[in-house]
Amino acid sequence: VIAAPACAILTGAATWFARTVRQADTVNLVGATLTAALSLSLAAIGVADAGDPHRGAWWVLDAAGGVFLAVIAVIGLLSALVAPAQLAASGRGLVTAARGRAMYYVAFYAFWAALLLIPLVDNLGLAWLLVEATTGASALLVAYSGTRGALEAGWKYLVLTTFGLAVAMLGIIVLYVAIAPNGGALATLDWQSIARAAPRLADGPAVVAFVLIVAGLATKVGWAPVHNWLPDAHSEAPPAVSALLSAALLPTVVLVVWRVLTTLGPALAPGTASALVLAFGLVSLAVAVPFLWRSMAWKRLLAYSSLEHMGVLAIGIGFATPLATAGVIVHVAGHALAKSLGFYAAGPMLRHAPRAHERAVRGLAFANPPTATAAGVSVGALAAMPPSPLFVSELLILLGGISAGETAVTIVAALLLALGFLGIAHALIDVLVGEPRVKRWRSARSARRLNRLTAVCGVLMLALTIVAITLPGSATV
Repeated sequence: VIAAPACAILTGAATWFARTVRQADTVNLVGATLTAALSLSLAAIGVADAGDPHRGAWWVLDAAGGVFLAVIAVIGLLSALVAPAQLAASGRGLVTAARGRAMYYVAFYAFWAALLLIPLVDNLGLAWLLVEATTGASALLVAYSGTRGALEAGWKYLVLTTFGLAVAMLGIIVLYVAIAPNGGALATLDWQSIARAAPRLADGPAVVAFVLIVAGLATKVGWAPVHNWLPDAHSEAPPAVSALLSAALLPTVVLVVWRVLTTLGPALAPGTASALVLAFGLVSLAVAVPFLWRSMAWKRLLAYSSLEHMGVLAIGIGFATPLATAGVIVHVAGHALAKSLGFYAAGPMLRHAPRAHERAVRGLAFANPPTATAAGVSVGALAAMPPSPLFVSELLILLGGISAGETAVTIVAALLLALGFLGIAHALIDVLVGEPRVKRWRSARSARRLNRLTAVCGVLMLALTIVAITLPGSATV
């Protein structure tokens, strides 16, 4: 449990002391591969022993944690592998070019290490602390380019998410006092301790604690209406960082909300806890749809797609049925692969068409087929077009809503998803075959790299689709 995040921290420290750019990139490659291998091995143990979670003094390794750990490992590895090319083209940022790469790697690996620990900690207080730790490292990465827009986005992200986490901290204090009015140890906030104490908690403190914790964490997830930082941060951060933010950070905080729902939720009146989470999900879908219908810059489109998909996850965990749970797990993995590929495609796109940072890209199939292929696979999957795993996951979640008796919520969610699909599908057609706005460019090395990433993500998504339709939860349809 310690080895994977420790490897990430040591890799970041080693890059700081590298004497040359080449040495730093070599350390990055070796460290990222080892970190991902250790994390995936740990994830495999958690998934294989789903019925018997492993526990330690401060950690737990269960099936859900294993899945999220695997997603963080894969996205972290891919983001580390594309970093050298991204950094080579970025030029000077917040600091001199000589130290810029070292600063990037240190912040990146600190961010990755914190993300790897969040699914493993068996304590709400520690989970909050780690979520807060991701804020500092990722804010530096968001502002890495040093432009005015990046600095504003990093500052907005830092202020708004810190404020949200302060609200969540207040809720944790209320919960702590409710469970142990005479004081207690940090173990009072262990997930198992919260679940045992929930039936005897008074309604008032339990409701206040739950609402504050979920509303505070919603800011970090990017659920509407507290999502204001998300579009700017995703569009201003380096592409590999945007991938880690959207594909790993947001769903990992959803996991914390999910555990709060399952442990503290029973202390509330039946249906109250799930109703709040479902409300966040529906509002997020409703807010995302109008933006998905607009013509906007590539990374900003992906950012609003994140708002939509985090809303889907909220609806899935709110339904809390076996079908919906299976859909949530598939959705987390499928969204991570599709979204990260879209952000990786933004790298060459922004290098050869800088105006893509400000306005919608059109005619990409004419300008550069490899980039168009990556963008098409990404957005097609995010639109939930078959055989995307997101098509299966959204179907499972909606069927889970029907089996939960939430027919009205399911119908509204289905309509909003249909509207979102139409918006993203239109954007996909416009991006690929619309009237060209960018000139044709060729880059053999960049094309080979992007083709490999597209092949890897595409194969993994197809494999995930096959797994999704054979999940135990889907077998009950």
